[in-house]
Amino acid sequence: MPDSALPSDPSAPSVPVNPADPSAPVDPTDPSAPRREGSARAPRRAHGRRYGHPIEYEPHGGHSASKLNWLRAGVLGANDGIVSTAGLVVGVAAVDPTGTAAIFTAGVAGLVSGASSMALGEYVSVSTQRDTERALIAQESSELAHMPASEYDELVGLYLTKGLTEPTARAVATELTHHDALGAHLDIELGIDPHQLTSPWQAAASSAVSFTVGALLPIAAILLTPGGPARIPVAFAVVLFALALTGAVSARVGGAPLRTAITRVVIGGALAMAVTWFVGRLLGFQVG
Repeated sequence: MPDSALPSDPSAPSVPVNPADPSAPVDPTDPSAPRREGSARAPRRAHGRRYGHPIEYEPHGGHSASKLNWLRAGVLGANDGIVSTAGLVVGVAAVDPTGTAAIFTAGVAGLVSGASSMALGEYVSVSTQRDTERALIAQESSELAHMPASEYDELVGLYLTKGLTEPTARAVATELTHHDALGAHLDIELGIDPHQLTSPWQAAASSAVSFTVGALLPIAAILLTPGGPARIPVAFAVVLFALALTGAVSARVGGAPLRTAITRVVIGGALAMAVTWFVGRLLGFQVG
């Protein structure tokens, strides 16, 4: 959706107006204000997708994930760079550990193609998420302009579902509506901060750079080791150590148990390299 669909200034207080007379503001907290039919104090049903998951009911939480999206993309990009490139160079080295030129070519090709693919994938994914968020902001802004009283009732209902008493819920909804109605609805219903929309360019750049850094580790490990059978064990050791670091970082970022995150990523990386080594040996014997 084009940027013009967004409110001109999301930080400005949202002042609902009477659609019959735009020059006459409507107080949505007034019980006599017009309301849409069936505007009970309950969350509305929403449709669509957000962050890759179906939107079932409002409100939605977790907008902190958007703020950490670039870091998530960076950690995942580094992990993918390490595992995919390590598997590639180990598979080629399994055929001929002394074939430095072939290993280098395969590693660089995997680095370039992988970084490009990761960047493009992140850009498309985050752009779709951002477009969805912009559409939801525009929809909420329109509803506040045309049905302010119903939206106020909905806000009260949402706070009631949070466990507030009705007088407290009405007091909170009234104060937030007078201060910034749009911001209040976006926060409690959709978990969106209009000032913190995820940047697709930032996510793409973070993913590409981190993939490149991760991919350089197995390439350097296998090429800097003197040609011979030692190349593959050294690459295994370096890669598993690097994966343990990325697992620790991802656990720290996501608040997951440290041991579980490290074990999962190390075992997965070891299995990937073992499979590519086996395939390389198998094809090498057949071709030879």
